[in-house]
Amino acid sequence: MQRAFMAIPLVVLWLGILGATTFAFGQSAATPANTVLGPAQTAKMLPASVYFKGQSATTQIRNSGGVKFSDGSYTLAVLVDTSGYSSDVQQKYQAYLITESPINIEGKPLPAGIYGVGFEAGNKFVVMDVGAHDLLAVPSQTDAALKRPMPLKVTAADNGTFRLYAGRRFISFSR
Repeated sequence: MQRAFMAIPLVVLWLGILGATTFAFGQSAATPANTVLGPAQTAKMLPASVYFKGQSATTQIRNSGGVKFSDGSYTLAVLVDTSGYSSDVQQKYQAYLITESPINIEGKPLPAGIYGVGFEAGNKFVVMDVGAHDLLAVPSQTDAALKRPMPLKVTAADNGTFRLYAGRRFISFSR
């Protein structure tokens, strides 16, 4: 009988250790959050010039931004100097967009890739392939309350999406 009483604490201890170990292994490591990037971070990743519609255009790294998603993939945008392009291309093409994973722009899917993008008159945002063929067009919005508009920037929105701004005009994107 005395042996049985001595074994009870050992069994309780063993069950406690087993339970704690199972609990610890069942927990996943904390996932890193999505991170908004500014020009200081994107400068190391973006090229000095990019190819679009048969020409090379210099980038304006000081006007760049992006997001590093929790899985390590990036979506980056940078303004480009479009002075060598025809006026019809200049009206639509203002920035280069690089996305390593699919995103949704204003709810419309965009596969991973490299694109020319721009805000057009009439509150329209256009995504083009590198040959300047339209792939996607969505309505853009205006943020009249924005205190310091910049030529291009990326911010996090309250609803878990991100905003790509050109001045006060913006589109929302998400994964």
